Amino acid sequence: RLYQIPFSMPNCEDESEARTLYLVGDFSAPAEFFVTLGVFSFLYSMAALVLYLRFHSLYTENTKLPFTDFCVTVCFAFFWLVAAAAWGKGLSDVKAATRPSTLIAAMGVCQGDGVVCNAGTTPAMGLANISVVR
Repeated sequence: RLYQIPFSMPNCEDESEARTLYLVGDFSAPAEFFVTLGVFSFLYSMAALVLYLRFHSLYTENTKLPFTDFCVTVCFAFFWLVAAAAWGKGLSDVKAATRPSTLIAAMGVCQGDGVVCNAGTTPAMGLANISVVR
């Protein structure tokens, strides 16, 4: 929800007052899907672990239970692939929306003749990139 993130832009005509700009974009849906699927996968794996360890005889005697477990695991694997792809696309959109050159281009004060604007630092996206690789 980048549209909720304000940042101050200096106003060169009136030095005392800064304008507040907001970023553009809402990329929360892929992130929420990725996290929700991760939580459900964790809960299912804990339930399956209890089933395997505590009720091992029930698991080995019933022929439908292992097949059901296999089908649910395949579904989780497919949705995990989809969620990782969606989060990867969402992250690349976040990077594009927060790129310093994009932000500078959106600032009207930086478009004047003889005005030089540059970013102080480049955002660190290493941990975000790792989240997609996982």
